[in-house]
Amino acid sequence: MTNTKELSVEDKLRAIYDLQLIDSRIDEIRNVRGELPLEVEDLEDEVAGLSTRSEKLKGELELIDEQIKAKKIAIDEHKEAIKKYSKQQETVRNNREFNSLTKEVEFQELEIQLAEKHIKEMKASIEHKKEVIAGIKEKLDAKSSHLKHKKSELDAIMAETQKEELFLTEKSAEYAAQIEERLLAAYNRIRSSVRNGLAVVSIERGASAGSFFTIPPQTQVEIASRKKIITDEHSGRILVDAALADEEKEKMEQLFSKL
Repeated sequence: MTNTKELSVEDKLRAIYDLQLIDSRIDEIRNVRGELPLEVEDLEDEVAGLSTRSEKLKGELELIDEQIKAKKIAIDEHKEAIKKYSKQQETVRNNREFNSLTKEVEFQELEIQLAEKHIKEMKASIEHKKEVIAGIKEKLDAKSSHLKHKKSELDAIMAETQKEELFLTEKSAEYAAQIEERLLAAYNRIRSSVRNGLAVVSIERGASAGSFFTIPPQTQVEIASRKKIITDEHSGRILVDAALADEEKEKMEQLFSKL
């Protein structure tokens, strides 16, 4: 902020318009990228989400496989119990013991039927999950391919513009440091509130650039005199005369051409 108080109004206008030209150039570079960074980010999130879901389902398949193995072991144990009880029936001493063993055999058979029912259900669940995993894989392959293409596209644009953007961002900070705080705050406030980011505009055909509202001749004379900072009463933008704008544009073009 050194020597900002010593700047004349004209110097302040030139500095703030230079800053606008630099920031507008940065905006243009970022507009070339457009929605690509967000598209890449969204695709990365989708790919990560699909991968996580696929891994979760695969984990569930492994768990079901373990449960099926456990059920099969249990069935073998129930069958062994049936053999044991059936053999014991051959040596019973009365009907009560025989009926008791018969109930045990029936219970073991019911347990086998229940285990087989569960195995059947689990196998159906496995088939369903495999279909879901196959669908996810198909979608994941498509999204991954799309992501690769978009990242390649973004990387190509970044390779072309990164050096220029970095240079301009440094210049923006350098020029902003020359402007007094109140004026810079006003510039940033206006810039963030308008869609095209133009906080400083020149007079074109009697109106501020991009506006249909005519500026009174007396105000145009005051703007051209460069004795005070004047804003557009309709948009709030800072106004500069066309001659000053042309001079600064030429100066900035020389700066940009060095890239």
